[in-house]
Amino acid sequence: MLHKGSVILSVLVLSLIVAIPAFAEGPSFEPVIYADGAAWSTKGLGALPAPNEAMMGSFDTLYLFENGAEGQLPVSEAGPGNPAYNGGRWAAQGVTWTVASPPVVKDAASILFYLGTGDLILTPGFVPSYFECPLLPVK
Repeated sequence: MLHKGSVILSVLVLSLIVAIPAFAEGPSFEPVIYADGAAWSTKGLGALPAPNEAMMGSFDTLYLFENGAEGQLPVSEAGPGNPAYNGGRWAAQGVTWTVASPPVVKDAASILFYLGTGDLILTPGFVPSYFECPLLPVK
């Protein structure tokens, strides 16, 4: 079951990356990503090649939920104003809840906490993707 879900999640991420150029003309300003506890909008700029090991530090992990609470958005490691924010260069990583009633998570510290407890796991078989999508204020 997890494999089927991770394939579906990978297809959704790839669909997003393919669709990003179509949205390049302007952002929506709707909340689409949580970072550092706040909701952010974004403007898709396009897919990026997989980085080598030395370049991985210039990407933030964007956690994509395979399942979870209603209203859950993807969660970034960092957002604007955080010194660790890399300007919207993402390394997408799938995550899956192992509990029946998960909370809505809005920051990477919570992701790491739940990964540590086993309530959240990295989605098996998820193929990371890399893209550029800077965060913008929600209006």
